[in-house]
Amino acid sequence: MTPYTLYGFKGSGSAAVEAALEWAEQPYRMVRTASWARGSALNKLAAINPLKQIPTLVLPDGTVMSESAAILIHLGLLHPQAGLLPAQAAARARCLRALVYVAANCYSAVSVSDFPQRWTASTDDAAQQDVRHAARAQLHHHWSVFADLFAPHVEQAPDTAPFLTGLGAGAADQPGAVDLLAAVVSKWSGTRAYLKAQRPGFLALLQRIEQHPRVEPVFARHWP
Repeated sequence: MTPYTLYGFKGSGSAAVEAALEWAEQPYRMVRTASWARGSALNKLAAINPLKQIPTLVLPDGTVMSESAAILIHLGLLHPQAGLLPAQAAARARCLRALVYVAANCYSAVSVSDFPQRWTASTDDAAQQDVRHAARAQLHHHWSVFADLFAPHVEQAPDTAPFLTGLGAGAADQPGAVDLLAAVVSKWSGTRAYLKAQRPGFLALLQRIEQHPRVEPVFARHWP
């Protein structure tokens, strides 16, 4: 079997895709590169993804995929036995909404926070810091809304609340695509510290996700 090829880097969004591939028991080859890590591998990434985004996943047939949520959805549909997405239609619709929510509202705000100079014409450091602070405030608000929408009872029972993917009645409760993406993206831009103060139950759920026996090895590689 031709393996997947995953372009990614330590501490990046590729962690969610690595975890999904391993959960689905799919072989993959890792190419470690990022826009901030110069080298020949970056040229290879640019050739298939001009934005040099990670994760970028090359499927066994050569098809190139980017965008974390899209990759996770594809893997969930292609490998249903892994349980990355719910089989039941209503639960799956909720899961897809949650995945795109994280990508559109949280992941994007992290990009602004990390690279404020890209989002203002000003070269003044104070102006760029203002952009960063505003992006982080919006990011943290988006996480509060996410927690209230997709884990509404977690603050009352953080140790027993179901995982975010919500595989539905009759299915074992286990982390899935939403859990993997939320656990990774919440690692950045001060989100965990914010959640500790504002949504401690939701933070406890994220920690349960990353401590799951089938997720922990990937997180240990990225955040030792």
